[in-house]
Amino acid sequence: MILSVTRASATLRPFCTRCRLPISFGRPVKVLVRWRTMASVASATGGGVERMTAPYGSWKSPITADVVSGADKKLGGIGVAGDGRLIWVETRPEEGGRAVLVKESENSGDKPIDVIPSEFSARTLAQEYGGGAFSVFDNVVIFSNYKDQRLYKQIIEGGSPVPLTPDFGGSLVRFADGVYDPYLKLYLTVMEDHRQSSLNPATTIVSVNVDDETIQDPKEIVSGNDFYAFPRIDTTGRKMAWLEWSHPNMPWDKAQLWVGYFSEDGKLQERVCVAGCNPALIESPSEPRWSPRGELFFVSDRNNGFWNIYKWNEYKDEVIPVYSLEAEFTRPLWVFGISSYDFLGDEERHSIVCSYRLNGRSYLGILNDVDGSYSALDTPFTDIGNVVAGSNCLFIEGASASHAISVVKIILDSNNKQVPLFSVIWSSSTDAAKYRSYFSLPEIVKFPTETGEDAYAYFYSPSNPDYQAPVDEKPPLIVKSHGGPTSETRGILDLNIQYWTSRGWAFVDVNYGGSTGYGRQYRERLLGQWGVVDVNDCCRCARFLAEKGKVDEKRLCITGRSAGGFTTLASLAFSETFKAGASLYGVADLSLLREETHKFESHYIDRLVGDEKAYFERSPINFVDKFTCPVILFQGLEDKIVLPDQAQKIYKALKEKGLPVALVEYEGEQHGFRKAENIKFTLEQQMLFFARTVGHFKVADPIVPIKIDNFD
Repeated sequence: MILSVTRASATLRPFCTRCRLPISFGRPVKVLVRWRTMASVASATGGGVERMTAPYGSWKSPITADVVSGADKKLGGIGVAGDGRLIWVETRPEEGGRAVLVKESENSGDKPIDVIPSEFSARTLAQEYGGGAFSVFDNVVIFSNYKDQRLYKQIIEGGSPVPLTPDFGGSLVRFADGVYDPYLKLYLTVMEDHRQSSLNPATTIVSVNVDDETIQDPKEIVSGNDFYAFPRIDTTGRKMAWLEWSHPNMPWDKAQLWVGYFSEDGKLQERVCVAGCNPALIESPSEPRWSPRGELFFVSDRNNGFWNIYKWNEYKDEVIPVYSLEAEFTRPLWVFGISSYDFLGDEERHSIVCSYRLNGRSYLGILNDVDGSYSALDTPFTDIGNVVAGSNCLFIEGASASHAISVVKIILDSNNKQVPLFSVIWSSSTDAAKYRSYFSLPEIVKFPTETGEDAYAYFYSPSNPDYQAPVDEKPPLIVKSHGGPTSETRGILDLNIQYWTSRGWAFVDVNYGGSTGYGRQYRERLLGQWGVVDVNDCCRCARFLAEKGKVDEKRLCITGRSAGGFTTLASLAFSETFKAGASLYGVADLSLLREETHKFESHYIDRLVGDEKAYFERSPINFVDKFTCPVILFQGLEDKIVLPDQAQKIYKALKEKGLPVALVEYEGEQHGFRKAENIKFTLEQQMLFFARTVGHFKVADPIVPIKIDNFD
């Protein structure tokens, strides 16, 4: 059945995710020297209350789909205004996914302030995935508006948005990852121009006039390559660093870092390649940043295959390692504007605050680039995203197994070695802590793959203080294959997962071969092997858990979004491990994806798949005869990355074969669902579909089922 639906969303009250008290935004919270462990949080629940016995999957939970959809806010980047207060972008499902610029309140206890008017949304469509939609300098913010993709300038408090770029019509010209040059008084930004070609838009670095009231066309500064990112100006305004790369590479495969020198009239008169130009050295530099002393730092995997921090000695034209570790100090450049490190201090004395990933968790610390020493900072956050330095403080995007994704303000001691104070400025799930007695805490699982190598996953057991299962029953399992596929799943508090586990499902989130976070060698396992390695690893992980007695081998299900949707469909076509699957805007036909996809990923697929034979043999649409179990599909009708015809083709083929199948399509949704009502409906119908076709139990929630073709 094909269905289009709308539902209502929920409004949530803010609570501190740690102490379960209402958040007082901007209010410091004292940090204990010894954090409560996850085990102590778990042991604090239950309270000796007698549990009801009921089958796995049938348990009643207060973590409803309304709670999940209302808590599914996303961060779109952080920055610091001239007064030292934080600026961030948050997407609000209850407002149809609008991306709102918000500022930290001035007074403790006050709510954050919405910066832009309600008719504006700070979101760029550059490279389709966006990111880097705004930049702050002093008391001014420049942002890309979603509706028309024009750049606007606004005084942060009290001003109205003023357009800086012409109206090119719709979303034909897009901007991202900009910075202000105080010397030239220009805004330097990546521009993506679709006016000549929608499939092959021209990407350049341009300058935009911000002081003149007359709107002018952007002026080209750097051009000639396929892609650009990270235009960054030094402290004098006379030098610019940038990243560029060309087909068929993705930025994490091979890229180049350049520095250009401005003439008095704002033109680049000399250019130097800092990293990535040596044909004998394969590297993927990222995140160039100028220190207060005017030295250029960046991250690269040039020596040990892990993204580490380096410094460029301009006078010797030499790259120097700052700190070497088999850990990842950045993440893949899917979106613009990532910031994994920043500088604390001034020109006279500064240090680097940074985060890195090692063995499935993040670490935060202070790095001395002079002597190479590193001091760890003790926080409760095991997952850290962007890091930005403020005035005598730093801001991080942090999360853990018991903390939802949050923006945290950290106050350091005088030696920058201790964290005496921190405050939660923003949380993606402000009400989450009230449900912590229901939380399932992830266990890092290392399992052997088909090739004898190790792969990794986060396993969540069923958890509900009100219920227990019959002694002879094992839980059904949801295997999640993450998107990307060059990406990483993380063991953090996600109410989407807790929705399942609190109802009696086991859940495993797989970092199959090809995932990031484990170095270049691990992420290159997928080159030429997409649809093989990821499928084998997901199937092997499910069987591994069944062999260990943790789950019911007869009730194994798989789900995934985008690239994870492809892995889901491929697992159902080419193995008999799973009994049902859910594909969310997934790929069914690799050849069709190559023909239709956008410029950023147009050659990515060739590197992942290989030759024409592999394109055919890995596409689930060509092997519908091998499918043997129920499938449900969800698709946004405005998706420009995986077009709707992918879901429509596989739906029609599976229906004609006679398998139980359903397709839900959403008007107004793109690649990833942003509206609360659609997030809710997807979650509920996915669970009910699995319960009806595989689980063989009645769910506790009052959900009206959609019609399943060849089943109802």
